Formats: sequence, structure tokens, C-alpha cells
Amino acid sequence: MIIVDRIREMQVLMHQCRREGKTIGFVPTMGYLHEGHAALIDRAREENDMVVVSIFVNPLQFGPNEDFARYPRDFARDRHIAEQRGVDVLFHPEAGEMYPGPLTVQAVVKARTDVLCGRSRPGHFDGVATVLIKLFHIVMPDRAYFGMKDAQQVAVVDGLIRDFNFPIELVPVPTVREDDGLAKSSRNVYLSPQERKEAPALYQALQAAAAAVEDGERSADAIRHLVKEHIEAHTHAEIDYVEVCSYPDLTPLETLHGTVLVAVAVRFASARLIDNVILRLPKAPRQEE
Repeated sequence: MIIVDRIREMQVLMHQCRREGKTIGFVPTMGYLHEGHAALIDRAREENDMVVVSIFVNPLQFGPNEDFARYPRDFARDRHIAEQRGVDVLFHPEAGEMYPGPLTVQAVVKARTDVLCGRSRPGHFDGVATVLIKLFHIVMPDRAYFGMKDAQQVAVVDGLIRDFNFPIELVPVPTVREDDGLAKSSRNVYLSPQERKEAPALYQALQAAAAAVEDGERSADAIRHLVKEHIEAHTHAEIDYVEVCSYPDLTPLETLHGTVLVAVAVRFASARLIDNVILRLPKAPRQEE
């Protein structure tokens, strides 16, 4: 495995791979790798000649009261995991390498951000889009792999790739979970023992929502109420949101139809957790003009 920390060196290496006709699969991460990241790497390994993983805690996507300084970091551990999973190139730049001075141009995401996490984290997805534009130009991948745990991020990346005509295939990968259903996350380390016991209630609530839809429920309000009620009954967490939207457009729904995202975010004492399920229903009948 090659470890690169300079942009120019990375670009030279990627150009060489392209000249040799190799396909490149890219997994962008902020490090502290877990089984969710491993699933992305494994999928990339199956589908590409070269697998590139970036580890970069991007300061642009953290708000002033968020956890940039305390975001978990362990490069030695990440390096070991990446090597075990067969990663070819690990790109690990410092912030000063990625942002050597004030930006003269920064991305502004204009859609799919006024719901879910985007509502309470203004500017977050602008930071995500800006760093991804840089990383896509540096790595030049054929395919980019993202976990569906952050379904809103996948939707934003989908728009970014389409709007800027990146010749990249977006590959969404299903959420990887603990045995009790809790979605794998770097932030799970912040949960107290009691909170860790309660946290699986998020997925249980989403499963209950999916079961209700399977039984014929089509009211978005009823689904939101069901999810909130379950979380409030089984955790001490503060609910940030429960939302029901079309996917990937992320338009709020009153009546469920088509591809639907049911998403939740809650705050425990020291950790904010998100989770979601995607439901596929018949499309709404077209209105006669």
C-alpha cells in the first residue's frame, strides 16, 4: 500500500494509473475507519483495478459549535485497516495541503440541503461539496463509494456529480450495522454504556415504520408520529428530526409514493446519531392536465 500526503504526488500517481488503463475506485473518508468503511472498500476492491481511500477530517464541513477538534483520529489504526482490506493508495493530506490559503471559490449546494441534517447544519454540505470537488480532481476516480447511512450526503453527491459532469459513477452502499441494528459510526465511541443500550431504538423505530408501510400506511404524518413515539419511549435522547421525503430529491411528502426516505437524527449527551430506511412504493398516479 502506498501512502501519499501531497496533492501533486497523488495526481502524478493517478495519471500513471490512467495511462496504464486501470480503473480507480475511490472511498473518501474522515478516518477512524470501521466496518462501514470496510464495506465500501470491499465493494471498491471487487469492482476496480485500483482502490484509493482518502483520510481527511475536512474543517469546512464543521460548524462553530461542532466536534472538529474532538473528532476521533487514529491514523495508525486506519492505516492497518486499509492495508488489511487491500487498499492500494491511502491519501492522507494535512489541512494546510488541502487549503493552503483562503478559498477564492467555494461550492454552494442549492438543493437537497434544507431538510434533514442540512436544516440544522447550515454550510455543512457546502463544505462537503467543496472538498469532494477537490478530491475528485485529485484522485480522478471511475467510481466513488458512499454509505447510505448518510442518505442526504449521497443525494447531494449525486447532484454534484450530475451538475458538474464528473465522469464518475456514484455507488451507494447499504448501511453496515451492529448485531443489534445500530448503524456503524465513528461517533458511536462517544456513547455512554446506557446510551449504547438505547441507541438501537433508532433502527427499531425505522423498522416499525417500514412494517407500517408494508401493512398499507401511506400518511407521512402517521409514520413520523410512529417513529417519534418509539424513540421517545425507549431512549433519553433528544430528537433532532424525523422526516419523510422523496429520494433522492428530498422533497417532503404528505402521502407516501415512489422512493421514500424515512430519516431520523437524535442527540445523546455527547453524540449525534443519524439513521434511515429507504422504502420503494408505487409511484403516484399522474394528474390529468
